Formats: sequence, structure tokens, C-alpha cells
Amino acid sequence: DAQRRSFARHVELAAELDLPVVVHSREAEADTAAVVREAAGQVTGVLHCFTGSLELLAEAIAAGWFVSFTGIATFRNFDAGLVRQTPGDRYMIETDAPYLAPVPKRGRRNEPAFVPHVAAALARLRGEAPERVAEDTWANTASFFRLPDAAS
Repeated sequence: DAQRRSFARHVELAAELDLPVVVHSREAEADTAAVVREAAGQVTGVLHCFTGSLELLAEAIAAGWFVSFTGIATFRNFDAGLVRQTPGDRYMIETDAPYLAPVPKRGRRNEPAFVPHVAAALARLRGEAPERVAEDTWANTASFFRLPDAAS
């Protein structure tokens, strides 16, 4: 209960300051979904290192939030449906370094140079060209972090 209140307050502060939020939710899907639902239209966020349920994914998408995939997306037991059900304008890629190195780098210290392995896995799971994944994830990242247009 205290964690949920603190989380909700964190999201409220982000809305007040007009900042996006980065959320790592683990074993707290119902609480996370409730806070995301309450924040819809007030603040944008990303569910970092996303391995949640399709239901939580739907809540995030409905609220205009993003999800971010890590090296976990390359693991054999990863729920590929999460990637397939995520719209192209709602996902990002990350390392979560130094943890969660993707296949074929499992067991090593993760680093940004391994992001292409995650992108390749997402492209395969989505049935898209790697270039499409790169374009989508760059556009989504630039939008979320309010980065200037790279083309200008």
C-alpha cells in the first residue's frame, strides 16, 4: 500500500513537472495498471524492461504509454505475443545494462553495443525488416524523451 501511494505520487509529480516517467514494475501488475490508468492523458510513461501480461500491455497502450524491451526478448521462454501485440508507435529497445544480455551474448556483461541483437529479435518476432524496427524505435524514443528531430 505504501509503495503504491509512493508510486502514484511519483507519477503525479511527473505530471506537475511535465516530465515522462520510467517505470519498472515487478510482481505488481494490478497496482501498476491502476496507476497507469489513472495517469492516462496527464503524463506519458514507459514500462521499462517489459515482461508483463497482455492485459498490462493493453492498459499501457490505452493510456498512451510505451513499453521497452530488453535482451529478455531474445530468450527462448519470452512471450513473443507481447512484441506482436505492441503497436509500432508504442515500443522502445533498451539494454538494462549491465544485466540481461541478449542471446548470443548471454552470461556476459550487457552493454549498449548489444542493442542490435534485441532489434533483430524484435524484427523477427514482428515479421518486419530490422530497418523498420530501427525507424520505429528511434521515432518512439525521440518522442518520449522529446529529442530534437535528427533530420534537422
